[in-house]
Amino acid sequence: MSPLLGSAIGACALAILLAVAALTVPGRTRVDRSRLDPTVRPAATGWSGFAVGAGRLTERVLRRLGRREALAAALERAGVHRSPAQVASLSAVGIVAGHVLGVLLGGLLVGLVFACLTPVVVKVTLDVLARRRRAAFTDQLDDSLHLMASSLRAGYSVLRALDAVSRDTEAPTSEEFSRVVNEVRVGRDVNVALDEVAVRTASDDFAWVAQAIAIHREVGGNLAEVLDRVGATIRERNQLRRQARALSAEGRVSAAVLLLLPPVAGGLLALVSPEYMGRLTGTPTGLLMLVTAGLLMLVGGLWVRQVVKVRF
Repeated sequence: MSPLLGSAIGACALAILLAVAALTVPGRTRVDRSRLDPTVRPAATGWSGFAVGAGRLTERVLRRLGRREALAAALERAGVHRSPAQVASLSAVGIVAGHVLGVLLGGLLVGLVFACLTPVVVKVTLDVLARRRRAAFTDQLDDSLHLMASSLRAGYSVLRALDAVSRDTEAPTSEEFSRVVNEVRVGRDVNVALDEVAVRTASDDFAWVAQAIAIHREVGGNLAEVLDRVGATIRERNQLRRQARALSAEGRVSAAVLLLLPPVAGGLLALVSPEYMGRLTGTPTGLLMLVTAGLLMLVGGLWVRQVVKVRF
């Protein structure tokens, strides 16, 4: 391997890692001291000025393409505390780095394939983070409802009970309930705020909770008892869901191994013996076989996913 190729591979790997790290590492809010004086606009110089300019340009591009709101919603669902402009900028860096790496390895066509790798990695990362966040919210919902019902029995109002849940639970439940409390304090209707939590977390169980609170606000009643019953139902559903995942674990792991084995083996053979793999990738018949195999693996993966997926 030539030093130029090694440097290109290292740079591309670093760019992709930066894009993934921007999604997974929590951000830290920084406030410039000049903001203490509202009449003074902080001046960005050097690399900070370049970053601010690039962020504003990316923001305008996203707005013109009409993708800013969708990307912002995806980041909220995944719990990523980054702006859409930051994620889009890092993705653009990864696309350029992947294209350069692909051109050095196998030409323009391979470069285009590698350029499409970074958006796929970002999309998959956001989906995985959102799925984990939804699962964590669902697992914590039973305890959250129990805490909320206990607060209502102690004489708290609904808003105070929501505030207690936001302070005494872990993320992502604490983040979602804190957002509800803050939105209600600035004048938003609590029913609308709770409905948006159900949409962001894609939780049908919490949608029931939001409906129960809305009905209680209209007709009254013992909300603590209603939450206890809903919590018991959710507890049973979670138990059934965990049992189904335990029974289907072997099938899911086997499917993952079978789907990953061909590309991993092919990649190792391409590194160890490029001439051997060249007979497959350098002929039209070989490329047709690869495309056919990829389509069959895709169909098989979707089939296995539907078989082991349990719907409630």
